[in-house]
Amino acid sequence: MMVGLRVLRGGLTAALIMFALPVAAVATASLVSSQAVAQTAASIGVEGNRRIEADTIRSYFKPGPSGRLDSARIDDGLKALIETGLFQDVKINQAGGRLVVVVVENPVIGRVAFEGNKKVKDDQLSAEVQSKARGTLSRAMVQSDTARITEIYRRNGRYDVKVEPKIIEQPNNRVDLVFEITEGAKTGVKSIEFIGNQAYSGYRLRDVIKTRESNFLSFLGGNDVYDPDRIEADRDILRRFYLKNGYADVQIVAALTEYDPERKGFLVTFKIEEGQQYRVGSVEFQSSIATLDGNSFRSLSRVNVGSIYNAEAVEKSVEEMSIEASRRGYAFATVKPRGDRNFEAHTVSIVFAIEEGPRVYIERINVRGNTRTRDYVIRREFDISEGDAYNRALVDRAERRLKNLDYFKTVKVNSEPGSSSDRVVLNVDLEEKSTGDFSVSGGYSTADGFLGEVSISERNLLGRGLYAKASVQYGQRTQGYTLSFVEPYLLGYRVALGLDFYQRKQLASNYVSYDSKTIGFSPRLGFQLREDLNLQLRYSISRQEITLPYYLQNCNNFGSGIPGSSYFPTPAYLNAGGDTNNQNPGGTAYSSAIGGNNCLVDGEASVAVKQGLAKGPVITSAVGYTLAYNTLDNNKDPTSGILATLNQDFAGVGGDVSYLKTTGDVKLYTPVVADIVGVLRLQGGVLNDTGKGIRMLDHFQMGPNLVRGFAPVGIGPRDISNFATTGYGDALGGTKYWGASAELQMPFWFLPKEVGLKGAIYADAGSVFGYEGVRSIVQGASCNQSALLNAQYQCLQVGADNGLIRTSVGVGLIWQSPFGPLRFDYAIPLSKSQYDRTQEFRFGGGTSF
Repeated sequence: MMVGLRVLRGGLTAALIMFALPVAAVATASLVSSQAVAQTAASIGVEGNRRIEADTIRSYFKPGPSGRLDSARIDDGLKALIETGLFQDVKINQAGGRLVVVVVENPVIGRVAFEGNKKVKDDQLSAEVQSKARGTLSRAMVQSDTARITEIYRRNGRYDVKVEPKIIEQPNNRVDLVFEITEGAKTGVKSIEFIGNQAYSGYRLRDVIKTRESNFLSFLGGNDVYDPDRIEADRDILRRFYLKNGYADVQIVAALTEYDPERKGFLVTFKIEEGQQYRVGSVEFQSSIATLDGNSFRSLSRVNVGSIYNAEAVEKSVEEMSIEASRRGYAFATVKPRGDRNFEAHTVSIVFAIEEGPRVYIERINVRGNTRTRDYVIRREFDISEGDAYNRALVDRAERRLKNLDYFKTVKVNSEPGSSSDRVVLNVDLEEKSTGDFSVSGGYSTADGFLGEVSISERNLLGRGLYAKASVQYGQRTQGYTLSFVEPYLLGYRVALGLDFYQRKQLASNYVSYDSKTIGFSPRLGFQLREDLNLQLRYSISRQEITLPYYLQNCNNFGSGIPGSSYFPTPAYLNAGGDTNNQNPGGTAYSSAIGGNNCLVDGEASVAVKQGLAKGPVITSAVGYTLAYNTLDNNKDPTSGILATLNQDFAGVGGDVSYLKTTGDVKLYTPVVADIVGVLRLQGGVLNDTGKGIRMLDHFQMGPNLVRGFAPVGIGPRDISNFATTGYGDALGGTKYWGASAELQMPFWFLPKEVGLKGAIYADAGSVFGYEGVRSIVQGASCNQSALLNAQYQCLQVGADNGLIRTSVGVGLIWQSPFGPLRFDYAIPLSKSQYDRTQEFRFGGGTSF
């Protein structure tokens, strides 16, 4: 009697596969009913095999304890052969009291090809499908590959994709497998709506989530493509946003998606139940560990009574307290926050309970998926290692650090039971992503003109977590190059070592009379004291040289000069007609100059500039530090938080100059009402002489960076020796400055959020004063008209050094464009010195592509 199972060739229908095993079972049952004589495995005959050995096929039939094959064993062997996927046809015959297995082997795949794919490359598809060249063709696997290709396209927003596999017969039982792909049109998100939101407008919430609406600029990004995983992630982002802003009862009930055939895109709706906003009513610390005082952790809390309840601050407080407890020797201590709501007063009483946790150790940390990044680069982000006490807060911190590295597409840290009840295994699952960047960028500003830059960088050099960047800048007034290298873990410690080598050339412009060339080297060390507090220590050494054209220094041909200086020669004796060898470009001799055209008329450079020129190249050797505090919600486009920096640099560790320079800058962002953000900025600086005198080039030079509406280096002390005739003079700068600015930024509600346009109105005030540089070529001499006419020396007259407060008001247009951040400002000065220079319109911006 012949019992058989045939896997139909050329079919891809899953039903045939599903029916295969039941048919085999019926066939085997029929075989049993025939009461055939039991066989041994060795007695089974095999026919039809070409590549697979007969003994290999027989090995699937396992005899019982007696060494014989009964009907059940034959049934199991038949199923095992089918499940191998090696055969497209399997039959069992009984001939002469002997079992014969007749097989038809699946063909071998000669090649796997893709046709019609333009948006997804062959390499990406080949990596995803399981069918491979020189492998065996499996109908079930082809079906799975078809579904996988479809899913890849849907992840890329193409829901109309069609994938059809074709099997092309070739000689010698070989086939070519070709996936014919019709990609279809991109399926984007046409609208994002919110239901139930009262505290925040839909405009504000669209800025919180990652998904974006499709618009005419969507081709430059990808977040407008419908992705169900991203939508689900947005639900969590919205929940955390509300929890951070005091809405402890918030629920993101649903994220509803609907495909609109007319608009050919998805409509996404988030349903929100906000609840009430809570403030912190009280903060208590309790410890069930007798030797550990809970109140000693109070300084680590980021939660303050009276402030808006912030779930993120509570989480970070728990993390800091857990780490501190571990440092004190309580490795198993756990900190559990508890919040008791007062629904009438809308307050939350927070209790941090410190308890002795279960004694669980980390048995092993498995790092998986890092095909390029070295293991130690990942493991050093953990403050715990194998054998240490398990602490969930430290594990969460490590996961956050790994995500912030920006080396991986996805980072997931999960735990599973270890070899015993007091052991746990951590699994770190990663997916690598590209970390190299090549960019060509361009920009324009009213101060520096056009500027182009070419740069190449790598954030994870050699998979060792190193950062390297090389860039070249070339513009109308600025040229140079920069080489940077960062080792984020110096000698295994969480200390970043940075090395910067740079050269810059600043050309003369309408605002600065001289060219300057600076070449320098700066090593630095960075310490992250907390997640919101950073310290940087640095040393810098640079060489600066300035140059002037002849017509800006031709007065130096007159005057007694500086003794011993070849740069200021002894003047030639002037005859009544003038010395034609010592004329200005206009041809008028210096000796004919009372009230007339002398060498100052053509824009003579300031004595302070020429002093720097006379000294030649100057070496500046300085040590300094920067302390930065950052709680901004978004570094690129902040709406709340504080960014404060304090800088101090001491020059005089060798070199030619000596000074102490201190600057501070604080920016406060806060929501005002209806998506309007208020920005308050305070800044100031002091320059102190420490023994060698202060060059004019080391003074603070201020303009629109202090008060908008003024030209670059347009504010503060200025050389007015020839101001009456030329209307301008070199800016000298000051040793002190201060500035204050208040700004309101508001969106254009009538435009789509994705356009990225905002308007601003602002008022600025500030002052620069306290010039302490050289005032004449011959030190100690007094500046007077007689001395100047007698060509004894050239002197400097300082104007606008009275600490006058400059003020302005203005409007601005801010565009977070696909071409980079752009800003347009129009400001009107309200108060200024007669020697200040104004510039009412200002524009700046650039891009990388």
